[in-house]
Amino acid sequence: MSLKKSFVILTKSIINEINLLNIPILDFQIKNKKMANITLGGNPVKTSGELPTVGSQILDFELVATDLSTKTLSNFEGSKLILNIFPSVNTGVCAASTRQFNTEASTLENTKVLCVSRDLPFAQDQFCAAEGLENVIMLSDFKTGKFGKDYGVIMINGAFDGLLSRSVIVTDDSGKVLYTEQVSETGDEPNYKAALEAL
Repeated sequence: MSLKKSFVILTKSIINEINLLNIPILDFQIKNKKMANITLGGNPVKTSGELPTVGSQILDFELVATDLSTKTLSNFEGSKLILNIFPSVNTGVCAASTRQFNTEASTLENTKVLCVSRDLPFAQDQFCAAEGLENVIMLSDFKTGKFGKDYGVIMINGAFDGLLSRSVIVTDDSGKVLYTEQVSETGDEPNYKAALEAL
């Protein structure tokens, strides 16, 4: 079975779990709103909007950490940020990107890597414990989906409807956006080199 096919099957099961737990999947008003066009296993998918533009200030957010505390942008004030955004840590490509950024983060000065998905914080915590990941910060948008809406990264159709699209946002220590990537095919890894060179 191909990696992309496995990715689709695994994430369908995650969506079923989200539905059983009554985690909200937002109903978006997308009329006259710009959307990114990406693919999932080659099938067209639209997102709820577009990533922040380079040169703009990053938007504030409220996300849930693995200890169930709420984290906002102010918790990371004064640090450069890499936001590694993805559908679910329980899929191969998402797990690979988290491992890669964990490795890179150990060599970065004054930089925090925030890994954002709609996984439950328990699943994020278990993944990091199993993998021995200590250099990334796992954050969940499971409560409201507002992060995904504000950042334009919720997929609004296809098998991953309601999950976050694979994206990377890099900021300087003042919160100015230096680099963004909306990965065009969800089954592909992001461009790590370009993201790191933007710092």
